[in-house]
Amino acid sequence: MDVGVFIPIGNNGWIASSTSPQYKPSFDLNRTIVEKAECYGLDFALSMIKLHGYGGLTEYWDYNLESFTLMAGLAAVTQRIKLFASVAVLTLPPAMVARMAVTIDSIAPGRFGVNIVSGWQKAEYEQMGLWPGDEYFGYRYDYSSEFVAVMRELWEKGASNFKGRHFTMNDCRLLPHPRGPISVVSAGQSDRGMAFVSDYCDYNFVAAMGDNNPKAIAPTIERLKKATAGADRKIGALVLLAVIADETDEAAEAKLKLYNEGADLEALSWMAAQSGMDVKATRESTAALLGQARQTARASYLQTFCGCYAKVAGYLDEIAEIDGVAGIMLTFDDFVNGMEQFGRSIQPLMKSRAHVLQAAA
Repeated sequence: MDVGVFIPIGNNGWIASSTSPQYKPSFDLNRTIVEKAECYGLDFALSMIKLHGYGGLTEYWDYNLESFTLMAGLAAVTQRIKLFASVAVLTLPPAMVARMAVTIDSIAPGRFGVNIVSGWQKAEYEQMGLWPGDEYFGYRYDYSSEFVAVMRELWEKGASNFKGRHFTMNDCRLLPHPRGPISVVSAGQSDRGMAFVSDYCDYNFVAAMGDNNPKAIAPTIERLKKATAGADRKIGALVLLAVIADETDEAAEAKLKLYNEGADLEALSWMAAQSGMDVKATRESTAALLGQARQTARASYLQTFCGCYAKVAGYLDEIAEIDGVAGIMLTFDDFVNGMEQFGRSIQPLMKSRAHVLQAAA
């Protein structure tokens, strides 16, 4: 099973709380995290794209870097780890994104991939005059499908004459070809989102809610396996998780309790309001999942593994045993300390990562 890190391109990472570690995003911070990830044998790092934060007491995600330029910088200072940048498809033409991807591939051959963000948060695009109207909720995966079709054609053929509803290419050129395969990933969890993954992506990153329940993600993995059964390539799930660990269960649980006591309810409410704008979103969708965070008042709104190092290692091994899981994508309360905890104290206890330790030896 591959292990990656969902790096903190936005302030305070994936915990919306006034009592959790508070930090702003920077290249230096993310470089430190990714260099530690590479040192400990992690397989990939992925950065999101977020264009409008959630506010609240903590100004949650009001501070954000840009994904492609950040990953280009990280590509230049790493040697082995794979890097995924995210693109909000409403903000850039596919031919430009294809060229940006080829440029980063020239820095890190065979180590670059693109995460497709179809766009569920209206405020991100409306602030720039880019929101096509609320009908976009209904066709965003059709739009994304054409977007990726153009990119793949340019990467593979060096030219495109694609003619679709949303994009028209007229002898569009792209050379040089990428020196390595450029993987495509998407986070769509609705039936339509998974159909998009089946048609155009190599990975689907998925998430569930709840604490210390590795099997909570299993139904989503089963849905993905059924949705991609007819694909002409192997498509794996990357499971998004939060890890809050310490030497004892009591110490880890005390941190989680503290973070939840300081939950930024204003920020979580704003996130829930945004996710609720798509009135036709199914309960399995990413937007619906995020909308649950305010209801539960959980500062760590991702599926969270909390406990001592051995317990967390056991939970991660249980995830690895689920058929269809290609990897996990980790977040931490404190990313620098969290990477050290994972590399030194958790990964050595994981049966599913024994090959990494053997290679290091």
